[in-house]
Parts: sequence; structure tokens; C-alpha cells
Amino acid sequence: MGIRVPRRSTIALATAGALASTGTAYLGARNLLVGQAMHARTVIPKLSDASPRADGVYTQGGGPVQRWRRGVHFDLHLMMFGDSTATGYGCSSAEQVPGVLIARGLAEETGMRVRLSTKAIVGATSKGVCGQVDAMFVAGPPPDAAVIMIGANDITAGNGIGPSAARLGSVVRRLRASGAAVVVGTCPDLGVITAIPQPLRFLAHTRGVRLARAQAAVVAAAGGVPVPLGHLLAPKFREMPEVMFSADRYHPSAAAYALAADELLVALRDALGERLGSPTARPRSRSRTPANGRADMITQRWPRPATPVAVPAGG
Repeated sequence: MGIRVPRRSTIALATAGALASTGTAYLGARNLLVGQAMHARTVIPKLSDASPRADGVYTQGGGPVQRWRRGVHFDLHLMMFGDSTATGYGCSSAEQVPGVLIARGLAEETGMRVRLSTKAIVGATSKGVCGQVDAMFVAGPPPDAAVIMIGANDITAGNGIGPSAARLGSVVRRLRASGAAVVVGTCPDLGVITAIPQPLRFLAHTRGVRLARAQAAVVAAAGGVPVPLGHLLAPKFREMPEVMFSADRYHPSAAAYALAADELLVALRDALGERLGSPTARPRSRSRTPANGRADMITQRWPRPATPVAVPAGG
């Protein structure tokens, strides 16, 4: 869910929760949470492959991506910022990566040539997103559209909710000031990860929900569009984890990325508005299909395994 594991930052999450304890229960709570974090690190495997890369120019009709180089024409530049979820960590092919799904969706609906550039880095926190945007402004002109997926690593690193949200808000303001349309997928619900035992999982859930709400407020205030991915997708993660999780039982699967990309695409298309071109080029407005309905279609493409996958017990 946006976290590269196993990682020592899980210990920081446990310690942050323990520090909230007081009195004689402090030591016991601290030992319990740290122990649970260490256990989670042992049962959650690390994916060995890097995220698929498929930056380039996408066109209507679903043809192969054209590698971008100076002089290659494009109509709209889309950049992806954030953590492992923005890179598609856990996907087996580039066509499953959320940035590719969004770029292809825009190209198909508008007829535009959409250039995709991925700036996101696995393991990034809100501090890392600030660095990604800094580097982007140094390297070249800003994009027409930016999608940010961030939050989970701020929770596991024990970063403060207020400062984490504030950093995200500053990034959105900078991008909006440059003229970019900005959509943010807010913090996922870490409470769906059963490999994290209770009560550590409950702590991760509550802090993640608080961060997502804070992110939504600052993103909207800065002129961006927040998309509550945790709220929208958590029910399906709980209902069919064998479909929604990748092989590490921690990061999203291709099916989950497809649902997230659909939500982000709808928001981005609306945020771009008139920039999508002439009335004949702009897609007709479509109503949002509830995430549950789209998930039903997803299971037709990624059916449940014939032999159920064992889900780690977490209490």
C-alpha cells in the first residue's frame, strides 16, 4: 500500500504509538507494539523486481508507447509523483501501472497524445515528494497535469500528521501556481493489511484515516482535487484480498491499481476541464460508477484463485 517492505520504518510506527502511552502501561505497550512490528517484518516478503517503467507518449487506439525524446510531439504532459503506489510497485507489466492506465485513458477519451513521466520513488514520504517536485522544476518545464499518490510511508515512518499534510499542501500549491491540474490520491487504509497484527494494525488504520482527511483538506485549499482512495477501495481489499493484493500481501495488485487509476482518471479529467481540447475532442461526462461496481468487473478480468491464498492472521 505504498510501502517498500520489510523496512525499519515499521518500527517507527510502533514506537510512535507506544509514545502515546502513559503511566505504568508505557513499557508494556511499547514492547507489544515493537514486537508486533518486528513480527510483521518477518511475515511480509519483499518483492524482488523494480516497478515496471513505461514513460513515453500514449495515443488513441492502444498502440505501443512511443519513447519520448526531444522533438517528439505531445499534446498533454502527465507526471506521476509520490511513493511505490505511484510507480506501480507490485505490477508485473507496464500496462498495469496506474500512470499508464491514466495516460491511456486520457488519450483514448480525448484523442490527445499524452506524454507520461514518472517522478515517484518507492519508499517516498511527503518529504520525498517535495524533493521530487524540486527536481522536476530544475530539470524542465512543469507538466500540464500531476497525479500524486502519497501517505502510507508517512504513517510507517512515524511522521506527524500535520507536518506531512502541510508538506503535501505546499507541493500542490507550487504545481497549481505553475498551471498544472493536480489530483492527489490520499493515504490508503493500512488497516486492510492483515499481516500487521492487532493492535498495531488499528493504530495504522486510525492514523492513516486522520492523515487522509488532513491531506484532503490541504489539497482542496491549495486548488487540487483529493481522491480518498483508502475510503473508496478498503471495502474491496477486505472482501477479496486474494484479488486486491500483490504477491507480497502488502502492496496493491494489478486489479487494485486499475480501480485506483479509474478514480484518479475521472478526477483528473474533470480537473483538466477545457484543456482537454475542443468540444468534439472532449469526452462526454460520465457518471461515476461506484467502486464496488467496478470491482465486480475487475474480478472478471482477475478472477479469484481456484485455491484460496492464505492470508496471514493478524487478529
